[in-house]
Amino acid sequence: MVEVQALAVEKVTELARQFRVDSIRSTTAAGSGHPTSSMSAADLMAVLMTGYLKYDFDRPDYAYNDRLIFSKGHACPLLYSMYKAAGAVDDKELMSLRKFGSRLEGHPVPKIIPWVDVATGSLGQGLALGVGMALNGKYLDKLDYKVWVLLGDSEMAEGSVWEAMACASHYKLDNLVGILDMNRLGQRGETALGWNSHAYAERAKAFGCHVIEIDGHDLKQIDGAYKEAIKVQGQPVLIIAKTEKGHGIPLTANQDNWHGKPLSAEQAQEAIKLLGGESSITIKVAAPPQMPAKAQLSAEITGSGKYAAPHYSAPAATREAYGDALKALGTAYADVVVIDAEVSNSTYAEKFAKAFLDRYFEMFIAEQLMVGVGLGLGTRGKKAFASTFAAFLSRAYDFIRMGAISRGTIKLCGSHAGCSIGADGPSQMALEDIAMMRAIHGSTVLYPSDAVSTARLVEAMYHLDGISYMRTTREKTKLLYKEDESFPIGGSKVLYSSKEDAVTLIAAGITLHECVKAYEELKSQGINVRVIDLYSVKPIDVKTLETAANETGHLVVVEDHWPEGGLGDAVLDAFAVKPPSRGEKLSAKKVPNVVKIAVREMPGSGAPHELMDAAGISAPHIVAAVKALLG
Repeated sequence: MVEVQALAVEKVTELARQFRVDSIRSTTAAGSGHPTSSMSAADLMAVLMTGYLKYDFDRPDYAYNDRLIFSKGHACPLLYSMYKAAGAVDDKELMSLRKFGSRLEGHPVPKIIPWVDVATGSLGQGLALGVGMALNGKYLDKLDYKVWVLLGDSEMAEGSVWEAMACASHYKLDNLVGILDMNRLGQRGETALGWNSHAYAERAKAFGCHVIEIDGHDLKQIDGAYKEAIKVQGQPVLIIAKTEKGHGIPLTANQDNWHGKPLSAEQAQEAIKLLGGESSITIKVAAPPQMPAKAQLSAEITGSGKYAAPHYSAPAATREAYGDALKALGTAYADVVVIDAEVSNSTYAEKFAKAFLDRYFEMFIAEQLMVGVGLGLGTRGKKAFASTFAAFLSRAYDFIRMGAISRGTIKLCGSHAGCSIGADGPSQMALEDIAMMRAIHGSTVLYPSDAVSTARLVEAMYHLDGISYMRTTREKTKLLYKEDESFPIGGSKVLYSSKEDAVTLIAAGITLHECVKAYEELKSQGINVRVIDLYSVKPIDVKTLETAANETGHLVVVEDHWPEGGLGDAVLDAFAVKPPSRGEKLSAKKVPNVVKIAVREMPGSGAPHELMDAAGISAPHIVAAVKALLG
């Protein structure tokens, strides 16, 4: 910690000028970007970097490092300029901003850039991600690092920011410091509150934050704010810094219509001259404390290391089996963390909470926050399982999408899916969740049909990287499998098969049981059909589907989901021809006759069997469809 005194002020002032110059230079060279959004926060970051941030750039994953999140990800020219000052990138790379093949993309992306923890750019997400990192530091690994989150004032209109504040206050996250760059101007003009620091302060205080209001261009005030922030106990901190967008040159300082616009070459040349010219100041960022030789983080502890799958001898709901499996995972692996959106007695995540309360965090009815926190925990090596009703994950979809861009890892479970949930009505019925999750880049989508397969697939999710999703069912379902069955990701199960099969029935979850009933009825009528449990929706078992198509010709897909994007489309996509590589010929692929039996009308309330029958996805409708196919 370095107090900004007379000599230091000059040094930090020069560093802030360099940040502004480099933000201008790199965006002008790129022909696009956000120099003015970067210039407003340059003083804030110069003081942070020289006096308070503790970070080893040679070891970005070092557990004791502070974490720095640019929630206003469009200000990444400033972030990249900080990397240059730290010696992490050179000037040549800085000037590659936004160019094809450069790792310095238009918004920061982790893995590509090792010092970035999470992708940002969709505003309003950084603080929730920071809450996950702060929870890990305070309660799980118990490390004394700080999580610094640079916020833009435009994103303060997003409800997810306030969800994160409320959660941070609830868990007394005094290791979380938000820095609000209140520069007044958004993309198209003034923000809702402009420079009304008092309004922001009163709101943040109401949400339980310790608030500090400062002039964001006064280095001594900035230094004093950070000094105060690191001493606060029992509360998250929000520093509200009044700044000017484009601060530093008359052309852009507090001027509208400069958002996302680089300076022309001539304007940049004049601006750099006014700022004192180019420079190559490098600084040594303070090192974090050394990890004690015998320290052992929870992420390194494996528990028993043996997953003991729950035992079942009677019908059980897959949602309950999910809870049983979480508890078993918690015994086997101490890096399992569970979060839920105040429905743990319905998702059965409460089974884990009762056994491992120190690794369970309640997010209440805040699904965006839940996903953001889970992704934040994932950056610190935790295997976060997050659960709620499947329908409500749609509210958090942008966080899930950004999690994929982050190359993040989180395990999601959506319960109460489909019209088969019964009398609650359509507001609670997820009928689009499979489509939603299939569309996420690199995602895994699982849909077990009984308790045994659920327990095995939850175990498989533990070992997956990226975004994985399990759809669970409210109703109890019969056991289909013995406990020694395996369920590899990308596989399927053929429940019934013969050489005389005329049609293949494909389903997962609740409708698989309807297909089994239909199989029995058709068999009694002398009609043989194959039945496939498509428990792995993505990746899908192409080989088994191709075999079924070749041997039976007709594929009937039955799902408790809208026809768009669900199981039926997943099956159709399995037969799609991929475009050839350059110089290769396009190979034809035989496409089978695929019939999609899905929910097509808006359901209402009623008993599960009534709703499934009304939707046309029950056994009698499946039987009728097969007979119609066969003439």
